[in-house]
Amino acid sequence: MSILYLLIPLGLVLLGIAIWAFMWAVRSGQFDDLEGPAHRILMDDDDPRIPGSGKKDDEDLPEKD
Repeated sequence: MSILYLLIPLGLVLLGIAIWAFMWAVRSGQFDDLEGPAHRILMDDDDPRIPGSGKKDDEDLPEKD
């Protein structure tokens, strides 16, 4: 019976930590957009992500005489 004097406060402390962690996650926007990353993986990016492969980098090429 005396173990309850330890387990009840310990359980309340853990419950408080869990509620705090949930509230922190909600306030920081962890649950705002659940479908965005799933749709983003399906969209095709036409812009190349490799540096130096775009037409903007033509200034870096040596000039032909």
